[in-house]
Amino acid sequence: MEGMYYIGIDLGTSAVKLILMEKDGTVVNTVSREYPIFFPKPGWSEQNPEDWYENTVGGVRELLNGFDASKVAGISFGGQMHGLVILDENDKVIRPAILWNDGRTTKECDYLNNTIGKEKLAEYTANIAFAGFTVPKLLWLRENEPESFGKISKIMLPKDYLAYKMTGVHCTDVSDASGSLMFDVKNRCWSDQMLKLCGVDRSCMAEVYESFECVGCLTEKAASEMGLDTSVKVIAGAGDNAAAAVGTGTVGEGRCNISLGTSGTVFISSDKFGVDENNALHSFCHADGHYHLMGCMLSAASCNKWWMDEILKTKEYDREQESITDDMLGNNRVFYLPYLMGERSPHNNPAARATFTGMTMDTGRVDMTQAVLEGVAFAIRDSFEVAKSLGINVSETKICGGGAKSRLWCRMIANILNIRVCVPVTEEGPALGAAMLAAVGTGAYRDVYEAAEKIVKVKETILPDEEIAGRYEKKYQQVKKIYPALKPVFDEFD
Repeated sequence: MEGMYYIGIDLGTSAVKLILMEKDGTVVNTVSREYPIFFPKPGWSEQNPEDWYENTVGGVRELLNGFDASKVAGISFGGQMHGLVILDENDKVIRPAILWNDGRTTKECDYLNNTIGKEKLAEYTANIAFAGFTVPKLLWLRENEPESFGKISKIMLPKDYLAYKMTGVHCTDVSDASGSLMFDVKNRCWSDQMLKLCGVDRSCMAEVYESFECVGCLTEKAASEMGLDTSVKVIAGAGDNAAAAVGTGTVGEGRCNISLGTSGTVFISSDKFGVDENNALHSFCHADGHYHLMGCMLSAASCNKWWMDEILKTKEYDREQESITDDMLGNNRVFYLPYLMGERSPHNNPAARATFTGMTMDTGRVDMTQAVLEGVAFAIRDSFEVAKSLGINVSETKICGGGAKSRLWCRMIANILNIRVCVPVTEEGPALGAAMLAAVGTGAYRDVYEAAEKIVKVKETILPDEEIAGRYEKKYQQVKKIYPALKPVFDEFD
């Protein structure tokens, strides 16, 4: 397998990112292509799956420009999770995909969690209903668009649509399927009880693979479109968080990864299946063949993007952070709740909203910029605290995502969580994990663990500062009281 290339495709919310990787993990080319996101109503979020594939095809051609396409051995994916993609009997997309950050399913989640009951859901799937999950979307569709629901022949997740278009196989992987609320996580198969509850026949569901398994080779049509050979293997891939975890070497027992992307996650890998009693964290299958716990916040780096782009009207992100010095860390009197899209872990409340609290006449631009960054880190700690309550001892974490490019933000997280933060040499997020899965699936590595050991390297470890961490500990004890106090107010908002 020496001299071969592996393509990793990260199907994100705003763009598809593709990387071309050599066996040793060297990334020789990257391409990114944006596509639109639609908001038909407040709180709704949709995309056209055809846009994903069209940009992926163009992206692969661009990626291979100047490289020997005959040396590509495999392709795999990391993808935005939970999205509902539905195909008719002719495998045509019935309606735009409803995305992970869509908030229209409050009623359906209430029905699932309170009428069906969280205990039943946890028994069937190891998880409870969140607004972004796939099953609440299906129930919404059945109620509000019965004509579309009646046409369903196949139900897919976003990245699996790409795999289908490339291979003709209706497939998914265990990690992405875990976020559908239709999957028996413990036993790694579709839940008959949830299928029945949704009124969906098992024939509508994709075949389930481990993330590192080959689902097929490129069809002649797909190979021709992308300028590749039909011998190229397509590997199932993983949900974006599991793929990002593979890309940072977060595999095996007790490893942690924090992702600061559009959404933010705390990801803790485990050899054993486990669930916290309040289901504040998701319990999912991992791409390494085992399991993981995950806390997901809906707005992370997107909070900073919103603050910079929409409020401050600037693209000079680094310059805005330059004035935040060490003596200011843990001393800010302004707090920010990062709930621009509602929140998942650990509050599970689509009605939650972003707020600034504690402003006075001398509050300035820098204070509020600092508060936004800290607010995201405090929210990550909320999920971290749940993991600690399960007896999981995490002393260090890897970090990835667009927000991880800010050393200040990484330092804040190290001190707010009071753990070591390790910055990987290659910061390619889910795309790198996808390329690694492609390498494993084509036989270049024995398993995901070997690939992670050989490929993932750390360039910097950021240690918490005892004094700053102590200041942040006091601030966290204050900030964690704000959401419970405001929850009754949020629940009354439209």
